[in-house]
Amino acid sequence: MLSMILTIIVINLAYVSLFTLRVLFTFKGLRVIASFVSMAEVFIYLMGLTLVLDNLDKPINIAAYCFGWGLGVYVGSRIEKKLALGYTVFEVVVNDTDMDICRQLREKNYGVTSWFADGKDGKRLVMKVLAKRKDEQKFRNMILGIAPKAFIISYEPTTFNGGFLVKNLR
Repeated sequence: MLSMILTIIVINLAYVSLFTLRVLFTFKGLRVIASFVSMAEVFIYLMGLTLVLDNLDKPINIAAYCFGWGLGVYVGSRIEKKLALGYTVFEVVVNDTDMDICRQLREKNYGVTSWFADGKDGKRLVMKVLAKRKDEQKFRNMILGIAPKAFIISYEPTTFNGGFLVKNLR
């Protein structure tokens, strides 16, 4: 009985983790990888579902299925965070209008586009910076180390065209 419960949990953990990765790969345009992951995903899903449906007389199996599903969502989201595929665009606003921060970022191989803007309390330097998503926290910490009061917004771009970094993105 315990081995059946653990098997159902592990199967659903694997299935939902693969489901999460398949969706991620699909969104990132990695359709071939997503297709192969989906084959493994549906095989595992059918195995787990068959086990539960063949043993509906034991509610603990249904509970194990639900528990495995929830655990799979958690593990899949952790895997996605570790993979951190893609890029992030940062919009950084600093009070300092000294362009030295742009130079420092460019020396670290970040593409920086900058301009001056008017803020509530005066001139501001605004920068748009493209970084690998896996380096998001490192970049954020670096900016805050240089300009602790920086206003930072980040978002994930969906397409790229032009710019000196685009040739290195693929």
